[in-house]
Amino acid sequence: MSQPLCIMLVAAEASGDDRGAGLMAALKAQLGPENVRFVGLGGQGMAAEGLASAFDMSELSILGLLEGLLAYPKVVRRADEMAALAVREKPDVAILIDSWGFTLRVAQRLKAQLPDMPVIKYVAPQVWASRPGRAAVLARHVDHLLSIHTFDAPYFEKAGLPTTFVGNSTLSLDLSGADPVALRRRLAIGPDEPVLVVLPGSRPSEIARVLPPFEEAVALLKSARPGLQVIVPAAATVADAVKARVAGWPYRAHVVEGEADRYSAMKAATVALACSGTVTTELALAGAPMVVGYRLGPVTYAILKRLIRTDYVTLFNIAAQDFVAPELIQADCNGPKIAREIARRLDDPDLRRAQVEAQDKALAQMGRGGPDPSEAAARAVLKVLGRGAA
Repeated sequence: MSQPLCIMLVAAEASGDDRGAGLMAALKAQLGPENVRFVGLGGQGMAAEGLASAFDMSELSILGLLEGLLAYPKVVRRADEMAALAVREKPDVAILIDSWGFTLRVAQRLKAQLPDMPVIKYVAPQVWASRPGRAAVLARHVDHLLSIHTFDAPYFEKAGLPTTFVGNSTLSLDLSGADPVALRRRLAIGPDEPVLVVLPGSRPSEIARVLPPFEEAVALLKSARPGLQVIVPAAATVADAVKARVAGWPYRAHVVEGEADRYSAMKAATVALACSGTVTTELALAGAPMVVGYRLGPVTYAILKRLIRTDYVTLFNIAAQDFVAPELIQADCNGPKIAREIARRLDDPDLRRAQVEAQDKALAQMGRGGPDPSEAAARAVLKVLGRGAA
């Protein structure tokens, strides 16, 4: 009897955990659950699919240059641990999901210690936006790239890295289980009451930098609109910190946890206020008009401002080449400006409708409606291994 295929997956943040969980489910479906086992690092989604994570991935939810420098010893230690795990478990392949800084260090160690093991990177660094030299760096340390954007391949293939476009799993998000009516009822929110959904990020650094201006904006909106209902879906990686902050607000806000309530809240939103990231695509899929905000550390921002080659940070804005959703970045990410943009949308149903239509059009440009990305990624992994579906 042949041994089950052993697959190492490494994800260090919430979006990577989602992709990893989808890939694991697809691999089990294609091979049979008894024919594959998983080792590595992930979050709750990957745990539900059968991964016993080596440690809590929230330790590595790091953003910003200074934060990264301070965390560097921990990153190196954890990368060493991932390599030691691979040496011990001898996986047939390692799949490193997003999280450029950490997964690159893992890739370097895997190639040094297990040179014959295929290493696959799932989600490319955004070299089309900044730091194009990363394409060549990645090509030296991994054997194959699974990309989520149609425009990735030329950058990496030019550097000699075989690339397979698998699509963006976020675009295949299943919102059929979302029940905004039941959520409103459970939270004692009337069917016609306006709802602001606030999503302040999934990293501790985002909660520290982005939540304060979001709080200021919500306070301004609540003072002018006492009937405005506020729902805050808390990502698992920062749930305790978010609940502690919201508990100190001088007005009532509803904190919800878990995927089902998160998506129901998005569907219930009159307007959303979101930290830049994967959540903006999820909100667009849910049909929620939104305002996007983001802040980095001042040194990190000053450096990135010189490197960035795009005017937009939100993926559907990049696809549309337009500010479909307003982006309030760094100094512009402040309470009065955020509140003003949200108020415009709360007061103008035609503006909300036009924004949702523009978001839908941009999602189509991004590839919504294509093949299931997790299934495509699983097929690509098996092809790299020279194996077909069971």
